[in-house]
Amino acid sequence: MWTPADSAVLGETLAALEDELIVFRRDLHAHPELAHTETRTTTRVATRLTAAGVRVHPLTGTGLIADIGPVDPGHRVALRADLDALRVDERTGLPFASRNDGVCHACGHDVHIAAVLGAGLALQEHADSLVAQGIGVRLIFQPAEEVTPGGAIEVIDQGGLAAVDVIFSIHCDPTQDVGRVGLRDGAITAAADTVTITLSGRGGHTSRPHLTQDLTYALGKVLTDVPAVLSRRVDPRAGVALVWGTVHSGSAENVIPSTGTVSGTLRMLDAQLWEDVGPLLEELVHAVIRPYGVAAKVEHVRGAPPVVNDPKAVARLRAAAELMLGPDSAQSTLQSLGGEDFAWYVQAVPGAMARLGTRTPGGTTYDLHQGDLVVDERAVVSGAKLLAATALGGGTGWQTPTH
Repeated sequence: MWTPADSAVLGETLAALEDELIVFRRDLHAHPELAHTETRTTTRVATRLTAAGVRVHPLTGTGLIADIGPVDPGHRVALRADLDALRVDERTGLPFASRNDGVCHACGHDVHIAAVLGAGLALQEHADSLVAQGIGVRLIFQPAEEVTPGGAIEVIDQGGLAAVDVIFSIHCDPTQDVGRVGLRDGAITAAADTVTITLSGRGGHTSRPHLTQDLTYALGKVLTDVPAVLSRRVDPRAGVALVWGTVHSGSAENVIPSTGTVSGTLRMLDAQLWEDVGPLLEELVHAVIRPYGVAAKVEHVRGAPPVVNDPKAVARLRAAAELMLGPDSAQSTLQSLGGEDFAWYVQAVPGAMARLGTRTPGGTTYDLHQGDLVVDERAVVSGAKLLAATALGGGTGWQTPTH
């Protein structure tokens, strides 16, 4: 059984790795790559793990999985990191800011990568103990978390979860101080889908709207009425939010166009509604536009379902946090309307995601997916400590969660 004394040794191992991990994270931050193009990132991770003697298995395209400990363990734990960056301009002014125009790690995936790498390197140094206890650790460095429906599906299709009993991940949380971990039983994220509605009709001159199918006006009704009606057709406890991000209609102020498009995201907290909402959305769009005579094409691309944390897996994270980060480090967190493709993993095996504090105490509270995001780099080792100790059962010995 893994003991608190062993965890102290693990903490010392990670403390010795801290400077290297921060340098590694800064290198990733300076060279962000979009979904399915994470070639350099994959190579950097694979090279470091291979040098440490870890068994590395490249995935098709980008990404990799790596195994530590016995080849055929009695219990296998997976730790997952996501590799891709966002199409966002960085505005931090940091000396290691993105060198790739229009692309940056505005969601903290560089922190996730460095933390999982650190956990893996530390566990590899204690591989003999893993073998003695029959514990295997699989590191998953997946591509394309930021696109729909997410690169997790590709990992699963390529056998990434084969013989995995439980899986864990972290997600940067700039609303929590570094050294703190947010935990929650059950759903911790929401389902997140993409919705695009294209209207088409007879255009014309703005002086004669009665001779047209006033498409821009109809598009305005879609913008306002569809979210409003949807909120009255579903249980409010489902937490549905249809929010538009882009609107395109016309190119001249005196011309009624013949086509127009609106796109946005449809988010909800309820997994069952996520399964059923498509036909209702289609019905509402056509009902709203019917008086205006225009035609509508509704594209509803389902993203990932909610991430539903297994209570036993959460307990394991909590034990690890208290052991490695302090007795008051773990705290409850609210469910987020953000989407996360980690959901696909925990549909297949038990697991849990933790929210990793990245805010400097007393410092600025940043927002994710914004170009000014700055994280307290102590979060890298905090995340590595949490994940490494969690892989070992939270310091209390492991028990296979019930499927």
